[in-house]
Order: sequence, then structure tokens, then C-alpha cells
Amino acid sequence: MKSLYSRVFLITLIVIVVSSTLGFLASNMYYHVKLKPFNDEKLVGIASQMKRFLENEPADVDAYLQNAAALGYQIYLTDGDKDDRYYGRSFRKMDLGESTISDVLQGDIYHGVAQFPNKPFISGFFDNRLSNTVGIPVAAGGRQFALFMHPDVILQFGELRIFFALVGILTVAISVVLFLVSTRYLVKPVTRLSEATKRIAQGNYNIVLPTKRRDEIGRLAEHFMVMTRELERTDAARQQFVSNVSHEIQSPLTSIQGFAKLLGGSRLSSEESAHYASIIEQESRHLSMLSKQLLLLSSLEQGQVAVNRKTFSLRDQVRQAVQMLQWRIEEKELLLKISIPESITLTGDDVLLIQVWMNLIGNAAQHIPAGRTITVFAEQTHAEIKVEIRDTGDGIAAEHLPFLFDRFYRADRAHERGSGSTGLGLAIVKRIVQLHEGHIEVTSSPEGTSFIVTLPAL
Repeated sequence: MKSLYSRVFLITLIVIVVSSTLGFLASNMYYHVKLKPFNDEKLVGIASQMKRFLENEPADVDAYLQNAAALGYQIYLTDGDKDDRYYGRSFRKMDLGESTISDVLQGDIYHGVAQFPNKPFISGFFDNRLSNTVGIPVAAGGRQFALFMHPDVILQFGELRIFFALVGILTVAISVVLFLVSTRYLVKPVTRLSEATKRIAQGNYNIVLPTKRRDEIGRLAEHFMVMTRELERTDAARQQFVSNVSHEIQSPLTSIQGFAKLLGGSRLSSEESAHYASIIEQESRHLSMLSKQLLLLSSLEQGQVAVNRKTFSLRDQVRQAVQMLQWRIEEKELLLKISIPESITLTGDDVLLIQVWMNLIGNAAQHIPAGRTITVFAEQTHAEIKVEIRDTGDGIAAEHLPFLFDRFYRADRAHERGSGSTGLGLAIVKRIVQLHEGHIEVTSSPEGTSFIVTLPAL
């Protein structure tokens, strides 16, 4: 399997090769379109100057052309018969047709540079062939010649050719070395993240990643750390959940086993038998309620509960919930105030939402002292409906508020067993509200506690 480091390096090399090729093709296209006609015209001008000198000084033809060749030109002089003369470096390919020579001898000008065929990977400027020249007629010493010439690129550029070759080679070599270093700098954080994922998979959440970088990798490391902390918290919550479930099940089972043993192992009075049987029944009901709420919460969290939406009156539903809790309210002589306009209607699952109001009102009735007040208030804006259940109890300590909606969390540990509560009610409430695309919040002070449920007004 190829590493990320080798992949990035390979991609870079491919990019260098492709970009160099495309750059050459673009430059060659520019030469064929723009520079080739310009070079042809310039060379014709230089050849014309040679022609004037040769026609004025016919005795110095060889000496003059040798000097011109030494300055960086390849020259071919012919009379079209047997007198062929070459000056300077020889041409790689002698591909000039006799008809071309004949035309120049008769007075035509040959534009071989301008007429050189366009080839994507061959630049005419460097193609050392006789057809890639310019030709003009020359009359010297009573004879007619055809003069063909082309710049000797190697001679004209000389050391510059080596210089530019070294610049190109060193640029590529240094770029590759620097990229090897920079690639390691880029890939190293990703490698650390890969190692961190392996440690997390093994259950080790004690991971520290550098998050000081202000780029995408730095933000990725920062988000990874947030995810790690959340996974650690979730794993701890899972372990705590298992522990709590075991405790919640073990306690009533122990009571049931103990009192069942007493009922079956000794002679008891009818009053004692009835008392022990009532305890067994009470603990059995607690186990039944716990199992039902665990199943409901699991179904809600896994999205297995279908939300059957319909429209209904909020006030009528709250009153229905209050009727089911009437015995508890009257038992503690609580004052209940309901302030919900008749015009407010909810669109949602009435079976699930009634559990929200029963849980919140029931919790308030259970935990506030006797003779206090519970107020249910609702208002509707253009986009949402707010329902507030407010009591005048003694309030909840601030350190408990962030955990009230956690499963099995109880702020009042002293009465957790005697109350019959499973500690799952508020967790179920929160999930039901979320399924209806709403949210719930809680505020508390020594003067009382308020639960505010916000639902969309559909």
C-alpha cells in the first residue's frame, strides 16, 4: 500500500512533468505563430546585407562567408551545378530540393524558416536542416549563386546553452528536495491523526495533538480533539449508564428476593405477609416501569419511534396531563395555574408530547414542598410556541443543571429510591422534544425552577 507521502511526491513529479510539457507546447505554439515569421524576415534582411557585400566584393566571397559563419551562421552557397560550398557547422539533414535551388537561382527568395511545418514537440528554431533556412540569389564574379543561411544556435548561444541547462536541472533538483521536506511537513500531522485514530479504537482517549496551526490541518486537529473529548464523554456515559442500569435493577431484585424468602421461610402474621407482599409488588412495578422507559428511550434515540403528527389543542392536552396527576397535586395541596390561550395548537405526536407535560408537571409536583405553586404558561410567536412549567420550589443547585437531562441523573439523591423515580424521565422528555425539532432548557434560583419547551409553530 502506498503511503500518503509517496503519493504526494509522485503527484508532484507528475505535475512537474505535465506542466513542463504544457509549457513547452505553449511556447512552441507561440514560436510558430509569432516568432517564426519574424525570424524569417530578420534572416532575409541579414542575407540581403551579405548579398550586397558579395556582389560588391566578389573576390572575397570565401573569406567573408567564413567570417560570417564564425559569427554564428550556417551557410550553403551553390551555383546549382557542381559548385557547392558550406561554411560553419554542417547541416544535420540535406533536404533542400533541386527545384527550390533553381527558383532561388532564377531570382526568387526562399522563406524556409517561415514555411517550416508546425510540429508540437519540435521547434523550428532548433531544427538544424537545410530546408529550415532562408535563400536569396547572389550574382558574384559573373556567376549566379543561391545563398542559404540559418543561425547556428549552438555557436550563438555557446555557454548560455549550458547555463540555462544547468539552471533548469538545478531548479528541478532543488524543487524536488524542497518538496520532499515540505511534503513531510504536510503529511506528518496526518500521520499523527492516523496514529491517534488507532489509539482511540483501542479505547485510549488521552491524546494531545498540536492545534496551533492556522490552516486546514490545524482546524482538523482541533476538531479531532473535540471529537476525542466527546467520544471519551460518551464512553464514560455509556459505562455509567451500564452501572446505573445494573444498580437500578439490582436494588429492587434484592428486595424482591429478600422479602420473598421471608414469605416462604417462616410463619408470619397476615399483616406482615400483606406488608411484605406489597413491597414485592411495589418493587415489581418499579422494575416494570424501568424496563418500559429503557425500551422507550432506546427506541427514541435509535429513531425507531414513528412520529404520528396531527394538530390538537395545547390547552386541552395539558389539562389531560393534569387530570392524570391530580392525585399527586391534591396530596401535597399544590396550587396549579394554567395560562394557555385556546388559540394555540400543536402539530405533533400527541401520545409522545403528553409524556413531556406529565413528566415536567409530575417532577415539579414531586420535588417542591407542600402548599407551593406550579404555573403552566404558553405563548405563540410567528415561528415557535413556548411552553413554560414554573414552580415556586426551593430551586436546583447550579452544579446540577447541566446534567438534569442525563439518564439516571438525580439532583435529590436522598429520596431517589423512595420516590419511585427511574431517573429517565427528563432524558425521555429531551429526546421527544428533539424529535419534534424543538429544544428544552432549564433555569433555577432559590425562588423556583422553570422548564421551557420551545416547539416550531407549524
